[in-house]
Amino acid sequence: MQPREIYVEGIGLWGGRLPGWASARAILRGEADPPAAPLPRPAPALLPQNERRRAPDTVAVALEVAASACAAAGCAPAALPSVFASAYGDLAMTDAMCEQLVRNPLETSPTKFHHSVHNAAAGYWAIATGCLEPYTALASVEHSFGNGLLAAAVQALEGTRVLFVAYDVEGRGPIATMARTRGMLGGAFVLAARATPGSLARLTLQVQQAPGARATPVRAANRVLVEGNVMASCLVLFEALADAVPRALMLTLAEHLALEMTVEPVGP
Repeated sequence: MQPREIYVEGIGLWGGRLPGWASARAILRGEADPPAAPLPRPAPALLPQNERRRAPDTVAVALEVAASACAAAGCAPAALPSVFASAYGDLAMTDAMCEQLVRNPLETSPTKFHHSVHNAAAGYWAIATGCLEPYTALASVEHSFGNGLLAAAVQALEGTRVLFVAYDVEGRGPIATMARTRGMLGGAFVLAARATPGSLARLTLQVQQAPGARATPVRAANRVLVEGNVMASCLVLFEALADAVPRALMLTLAEHLALEMTVEPVGP
């Protein structure tokens, strides 16, 4: 793949100790202290109150950051195709379903079942926003963020803005001993092929064969804010965007593939 440029038009971020991009920028730069204890999960305004209460954590965090990115970009959410990436989906809901199947399968909840599927957050987004544009939901364990970003970038290069959302939440029960992840973390970007007056940064991307490649590490002071979450590697891109200075970094796509990237601020 030859180097390709895409532009970041809007950003959303939420973690228990990173409550929104506006606050997180200063925290990631070391200019402000994070909350002393993790905050309660977000309550996305897109959902009616009853749905907001019943929605699983994956839906809550994914919709929160997706809506924030669209608002920052000045985009109508219904107009954007999207890519949703999660390493594991909702492990707590999957664990609850497995336990129910063992104890009393005839009482399995249809609502919990549709919350447990991997594309639940993408489906909720489409319904909540009335979006009829195509979406992709993908997973590749610790490589999920890099592959999701690459998938969204390829679509953006076709000439339309694309929403990219990445998220993972706390594991529960026996399944969490194999699929380990803690806390709640979500990030989102609106990406475009060409710069606009509202562009925030230019990403120059290139896929490289890279046996044994490792993702660029998150700074130690920031790593503790998301430590244990399988999507934690995404924070290195948010660091670069918060710093607003040119920076080269790497995300992994597979054991032998990497996404090399240069992040450069644009605009006045």
